Amino acid sequence: MADVVALGADGKKVGVISTINGDANVGFYKELAAAGISADDIPVVAFSVGEEELSGLDTTNLVGHLAAWNYFQSAKSPANAEFIAKWKAFAGENRVTNDPMEAHVIGFNMWVQAVEKAGTTDVDAVRSAMYGLEVPNLTGGTARMLPNHHLTKPVLIGEIRADGQFDIVSQTDPVPGDAWTDFLPESAVLNSDWPGLGCGMYNIATNTCVQIKSNY
Repeated sequence: MADVVALGADGKKVGVISTINGDANVGFYKELAAAGISADDIPVVAFSVGEEELSGLDTTNLVGHLAAWNYFQSAKSPANAEFIAKWKAFAGENRVTNDPMEAHVIGFNMWVQAVEKAGTTDVDAVRSAMYGLEVPNLTGGTARMLPNHHLTKPVLIGEIRADGQFDIVSQTDPVPGDAWTDFLPESAVLNSDWPGLGCGMYNIATNTCVQIKSNY
């Protein structure tokens, strides 16, 4: 936290991109509030903090900090309203939804479609049947399974509210998920094409499928 405070010394305009994951976020945001750092001073954009993490915090001092996800509970859509109502009826009125939960909703609904299409629960048959299938996102629009085993989803930027929810301040159209980044040389040569090449790490420079050996 001392390093974060030092970033904004002398009134410099800076921000923090946070890749802290899981419940470690709770400690980070508690220390952020204790240090008196507001979003007006040094805004934080988190890639892995959502409603569940914030539900255990006093968020009044965190208002204005940002998070990037594919889903927020505050998304306005009939499908999301129905899902939230079912979840609260099951788990309790104070329980929140979050991005990983939406991912499971999409994944299960897509698996059901693939099983019905394949006529079996055999893993390879279901996987082959899943390419190109579409199911609704809870934020509106659809998620489509791509040949690289990734989905199309919108990217949302949310601003923390005092009640621990997020105001959605930015939302893109569905973005196709990319298995490998073009910004790293070792990844730029990799292609993931399961129905075409039967490989998730095909090296286009050597025309070989890279195999990862596990130590487990």
